[in-house]
Amino acid sequence: MSLICELHHASLIVADTARSLAFYHDVLGLSTDTRRPDLGFPGAWLQVGRGQIHLLELPNPDPSEGRPAHGGRDRHVALTVPDLGPVLACLSAAGVPCTTSRSGRRALFCRDPDGNALEFIESREG
Repeated sequence: MSLICELHHASLIVADTARSLAFYHDVLGLSTDTRRPDLGFPGAWLQVGRGQIHLLELPNPDPSEGRPAHGGRDRHVALTVPDLGPVLACLSAAGVPCTTSRSGRRALFCRDPDGNALEFIESREG
């Protein structure tokens, strides 16, 4: 029996909250949770199903150069989608480069404006 039942949120460090919201809200269509309290630094909470992505506008302690070209070889947040087609269309229209999963699964990878890797996995269940 697992002690963990679900992922509550994942936090991503960003350089500019407004630029990141243009990607996560305008391109990917995630809604903003306006209940985020004043944490003493800019950021945003984005709703992903029952979980969230927290954008933290803070100095990044990680290098942005030298990251693997394919996001599957880097730490990443994986999100399920019912169909990869519309996701790929939105990312392509926004000029966001993508790579497909090297495992043969129906999945693709991209990076947000700050180089954070995202994986989109097609799941036709639920």
